[in-house]
Amino acid sequence: MKDTFSEEYKKKIRLLDKYNKQYYQNQKPIVSDKEYDELKNEILQLEKKHNFSHLKSPGIKVGYKPSKKFEKFKHKVKMLSLSNAFNQEDLINFQKKNANFLTFNKNYEFEYSVEPKIDGISASLTYKNGKFVKGLSRGDGEEGEDITANLKTIKDIPLKISHTDFPDEIDIRGEVFIETNDFKKIEKGFANPRNAASGSLRQKDPKKTELIPLKFIAYTFGFSSEMKVGKQSDFIKRLDNWGFKTSELNKTIKGVNNLVKYHSEIEKKRFSLNYDIDGIVYKINDFGLQKRLGFMATAPRWAVAHKFSANYSITKIIDIDIQVGRTGALTPVAKVKPVNIGGVMVSNATLHNEDEIIRKDVRIGDTVKIERAGDVIPHVISVDKKLRSSKSKKYIFPNKCPSCGSKTIKDYNSVTKKIDAVRRCSNEGYGCEKISIEKLKHFVSKDALNIEGLGKKVIEKFWDLKFIKFPDDIFNLNFQTISRLEGWGTQSAENLKNSINKSKKLKLDKFIYSLGIRHIGQENAKLISEFLGDYSNFIKLKDQKNIEDLSNIDGIGETQISSLKNFFKNKINLKVVLSLSKILTFEKNVIKKMAGVFSNKILMFTGKLNNISRAEAKSIVESNGGKIVSNVSKKLDYLVAGEKPTSRKVKMAHDLKIKILNQTDFEKISKLRQ
Repeated sequence: MKDTFSEEYKKKIRLLDKYNKQYYQNQKPIVSDKEYDELKNEILQLEKKHNFSHLKSPGIKVGYKPSKKFEKFKHKVKMLSLSNAFNQEDLINFQKKNANFLTFNKNYEFEYSVEPKIDGISASLTYKNGKFVKGLSRGDGEEGEDITANLKTIKDIPLKISHTDFPDEIDIRGEVFIETNDFKKIEKGFANPRNAASGSLRQKDPKKTELIPLKFIAYTFGFSSEMKVGKQSDFIKRLDNWGFKTSELNKTIKGVNNLVKYHSEIEKKRFSLNYDIDGIVYKINDFGLQKRLGFMATAPRWAVAHKFSANYSITKIIDIDIQVGRTGALTPVAKVKPVNIGGVMVSNATLHNEDEIIRKDVRIGDTVKIERAGDVIPHVISVDKKLRSSKSKKYIFPNKCPSCGSKTIKDYNSVTKKIDAVRRCSNEGYGCEKISIEKLKHFVSKDALNIEGLGKKVIEKFWDLKFIKFPDDIFNLNFQTISRLEGWGTQSAENLKNSINKSKKLKLDKFIYSLGIRHIGQENAKLISEFLGDYSNFIKLKDQKNIEDLSNIDGIGETQISSLKNFFKNKINLKVVLSLSKILTFEKNVIKKMAGVFSNKILMFTGKLNNISRAEAKSIVESNGGKIVSNVSKKLDYLVAGEKPTSRKVKMAHDLKIKILNQTDFEKISKLRQ
């Protein structure tokens, strides 16, 4: 019987590969999204039931042969994504955080530039001396593909601008899309308008792109050599004057209540529009405030995307599976009867944690409401207890790790003074199989070593074949053996080898992040990397007392220090780090130094500052070339003392003959006061 299923599985894989080729390489889908998703789901179900695996499985492979058509270039200013909001409470929190950062009254109402979130393809257009010279896709945010020739075929994009107020150099950013009416004329060749736009921009021949009715709406800028407008809404008007098309839905609105009202109004008529939108973007209108607020790691503080209502459906829980993550976190996942939510077949939904299961009283066999909002993982909203069987039993969360049998624990959070909601496997390092596999997946992921061709399913397959157990094993793979595996071949094995070799040279922060140390995300990895400078200093952290020095980094606290100590206490972790150091080459840590009044100066704040938040004061110092630390030492140049400073810190600074500034002194030096 299994042979029959095996043949059926291979047949479905071949069919999916055919669909992928038509969609990704030829940009001519031959089935609907629904049919494609149903086939994917059938393949994944067969893999789960019969433990099948294939290189071209949808769990391993996304797309069809990565494009090598276009040259890549770095964006002068990153093309960041936006944070999401789903309800009024999210918007209130968004406004409160910004008000706190700027030390405004908590009830302060910002003025927002409101724009539709068009479901298209982002592009950045560089103009020099009024001439359109280069167009890039978003790519990974740091660098994009050069699609200039294709963008030049879009009639909405001016090739030359002669207005006297047009900057000498500017990156105009906007969205490429296809209007609904135009899509109806070509829909036989594409799955939906967004995919049609994406496929058209990736044509090698611009003459083919020219045949597709692409549109472009401009909404912002990245880099500009000069900008003499003070508000986003005024910049939109400039775009109109320069000959760019902008959205008729753009509006200036003040206050969260009015944002919610407008959102509701647009959501009701979204399907009557001539193009697809999936939400509304709110930007604090004042460019001066935008500059003060600045950016987080992946998104601006001053903007948020308010998504439209979530899609939901009713289904039944077949089972509850406990997944173990790389930090040992046990995440309950509801295995549900497959259901279509917004055009996507859903068979899994997260239950978040043990406390959430108890709070909602979720049980196997329950009829539940599942929601899927935007790109958020589907999750269980509620249980219909009226439909519950009389034989139903409460779900008991395991007190032992389902992977290694170790005791599961809940940590005490010293910050919140509460027990964490998440239960974790107590096994450290690589002692638990599931943790090990997840650590390996994290190690090769896009934001870590970024090894193409070594996806999650491949990692699992190589683990089962005992090819890899620790990260350094990846660099000692036998590619001849791999080439003989089903679904592989000489070329695919060679491609993987090249990708692995390419990953051997990387920045220290990427390496630190790749190790998957709990509480050390991308932002903390960068802070630690900048503080340490090079790998030789990082490896010195094996001496526990050196870890304490990291407490001097503003943004690294007791939680991170404790996590690093636990990591380096583990002998296997230390062995992995040392092994990798013999394989990897670390790029020189070049820190872009900002020029300013605090260039090469180290500052520390103590006490309360008036009319300026600590976060903004830190931002001012860093934008003026300075560095912020958390502890007093002889390396400190200035201690800025606000109201009610810590007397111990002031005394230490005095004893070390460090200059102590009050808030007025600080503001004069930083030119906040003239």
